[in-house]
Amino acid sequence: MHEATFHVRGGVPYADATAGRDATIELWCNDHRDLLFVRGDDASAVHEDVAAAVGVTDATHRAGELVLVTDDCLRPYADDTIEPYLDRHDCLHLPPLRYVDGGKVVRVVALDAANLTAFYADVTEDFDVTVRSKRELATLDAPRARTRTTPLHALTDRQREAIRNAWLKGYYAIPRETTTEALADDMGVDRRTFEEHLRIAENELVDAILGADTAN
Repeated sequence: MHEATFHVRGGVPYADATAGRDATIELWCNDHRDLLFVRGDDASAVHEDVAAAVGVTDATHRAGELVLVTDDCLRPYADDTIEPYLDRHDCLHLPPLRYVDGGKVVRVVALDAANLTAFYADVTEDFDVTVRSKRELATLDAPRARTRTTPLHALTDRQREAIRNAWLKGYYAIPRETTTEALADDMGVDRRTFEEHLRIAENELVDAILGADTAN
């Protein structure tokens, strides 16, 4: 299985609300309305734009973010849907959508790398698209409910254990105080398996931190 993350720009109210602003939106669609988690210094301005575009039923602040429940679903107002492109090339989107820097960040998976390549070639004919990352997956974890407080939410138990042990035992110290072989022995796995856990964990954490805290 293969995964790629794309940044698709323009043409939808939530994306427009983040253009030129210190703000990110995480979208969980519920068919008839949307649940939005907004972070950044310009969250209030995003609130105003979303209210004007689709309406806001409820708004609350929690844990440094603004939570919005919209009056309506974004879909009827969006003209940048990528679902037809996903369908044509046997690709799947992994929720949630994230909006930042005037575009949306989309995680796409496919069984065949060629399908991702074909999807990208197709979608770039109509949209401004940047490839943010791509990788091969040994397995696929189901997207988890939004009950998390740190970027560690995106990791499996083994990935979390790998990166936590690496940090605790000085792998990220300068100079390094341990090796991946020693850390693998501590976890009871071979070195290559440990390094795969660590690589995925590092990639997920960097993506989560930069996606939430920068304008990508």
